[in-house]
Amino acid sequence: MLNLTVLRRNTKISRLISITRETYFSSTCNAFMDRKLPAEAESLSGPSFKRPRLDLEGEGNTPIPKELKTNLSPTGTGNVAEQPIDHDTSCDSPNKPKKSKDKNLRGRRRRDQVSRDEWQARNPDASKEPRLPKRECALMIGFCGSKYSGMQFQKTQPGLPEQRTIEGELFKALVTAGAVSKDNSEDPVKVGLARAARTDAGVHAVGNIVSLKMIMSVPGVDDLCARINTLLPPDIRLWGFQRVQRSFNARLLCDARKYTYFFPSYLLIPPKPGSHLNCVLREHATSQGCEIPWNNDPFWSTIDPSTSTWQEDMIRKRAWRATPAHLERLRTIIQKFEKTHNFHNFTVAQDPGDKTNNRFMKKLQVAEPAVYGETEWIAVSLDGQSFMLHQRKMMFALVMICRTGTPNSLLDELFELTRVHIPKMPALGLLLEYPVFTGYNTRIAKKLAPSDPDYREPIDFENYSEEMNSFKQQYIYDNMRSIEDRKGLFDGWIRSIDSYKGNDFLYLNPKGIIPPEAIIRKGERRQDPFRERKVFNLTSFAEDDSEKVQVEELTDEANEDVEESLTKKQLEEAEG
Repeated sequence: MLNLTVLRRNTKISRLISITRETYFSSTCNAFMDRKLPAEAESLSGPSFKRPRLDLEGEGNTPIPKELKTNLSPTGTGNVAEQPIDHDTSCDSPNKPKKSKDKNLRGRRRRDQVSRDEWQARNPDASKEPRLPKRECALMIGFCGSKYSGMQFQKTQPGLPEQRTIEGELFKALVTAGAVSKDNSEDPVKVGLARAARTDAGVHAVGNIVSLKMIMSVPGVDDLCARINTLLPPDIRLWGFQRVQRSFNARLLCDARKYTYFFPSYLLIPPKPGSHLNCVLREHATSQGCEIPWNNDPFWSTIDPSTSTWQEDMIRKRAWRATPAHLERLRTIIQKFEKTHNFHNFTVAQDPGDKTNNRFMKKLQVAEPAVYGETEWIAVSLDGQSFMLHQRKMMFALVMICRTGTPNSLLDELFELTRVHIPKMPALGLLLEYPVFTGYNTRIAKKLAPSDPDYREPIDFENYSEEMNSFKQQYIYDNMRSIEDRKGLFDGWIRSIDSYKGNDFLYLNPKGIIPPEAIIRKGERRQDPFRERKVFNLTSFAEDDSEKVQVEELTDEANEDVEESLTKKQLEEAEG
């Protein structure tokens, strides 16, 4: 039995033609290899016979003579091209049943079809929904994160309650609206869901991007965006969606993220005389031959600090206003964060030498203060390429360096490999404004004209600025100020800092040098480390809860905010 395979390659289809001859197995193989025809084949075709050639470029094939086709065809019909393809090339199974192909499965994975068939067999009453085309899309969303466990979708673990997340609520609405098929409704990974910025639990965003493959035209739904919004909670909004290039990924193609951090200006008032932090920093400054810069501060010198209560102090703090000197000091300090630095001290515990700690901060600004109700607020805008988990620790350094008169040069040391403890500022003040896609927008504008069918609209949140500003005011600003007015959250936080009597904050000194007592060394336990409290990660409280935060009641371990231990992959996913 002789099996010779002639490959015919066209631009889209590859076809195998099996040529069979029952005799001359060895001699015929050698004859084809030597480009000579055996005598019997020569007699069949005559001297003018031209051998079939392998046409690997797909530019044409030499036809096989009719006489030779008849003799080489296994059935004797001469129709070589129509013979079924035998994928088993072994010679000992010539009569093996041929595998049939379902034309409807062309270009799809057969195992996926088997999976669907099996599912249908197990669910005979379930009707097959029509398969609608999916397109890669970017969804512009905004949300108040107070009632949610962060941005990223979390699978429910067995035996544990469901974690409400922004992506979880959005994905459920997309499935219900028909923008995601039932086949893909169990796992967002199936539609390639990604986000431009991942926010922590409780953190707000007036603008963020989620990318995924979705059904853009749902039968019977005239306005899909409006339909999805009716299915979302009122504190999550879909501003709009648009088709993007197939290679689009919201996280990887995002050039920068813009955040704003708000805090009451009274955080700049120096530590209260007699407080633990005041005593520790004063004693350390004295050991260096220095004095603390805030001696005889006007805010504390007009009263007797030893007799005033924290409730009385808070009333006076809310009436306090930052001076131009305070604002100038803040603006000078924050410029030190710009450009590329090693931010290992401003995220969760990391190897200081890991290159992934490097981040590029484009522009950071301190706005003029604004008074809302009785309290003056300061807004700090942060425009950076990307931010690591809990990078709001930057705001702790900004506020504490300003309020203690520590030299700006301390930041240079914090960017070095020395590890120290820097707490997080309250989550209540953090807001993601929107992500930026300048590179993507520029690239599509240069390559394609708007008339091109492959052209995609640039991603621009300005198209939704009116709705976004209204949402920001109602769900974010008003909520933030109401919580501070009712709970005194920021005042409780600064009092928790001032009540600390250990060595973790000794880097806040007149020389701006990190002393050995404040350095964290791997494998060594710190004596009396500062313990953060869970309440300062919250951004939502009951509307009738007006009880002020009591620092003295937050000393038990149940209220302690233990820093999580994450893998490198988890840290990458937590970037925003």
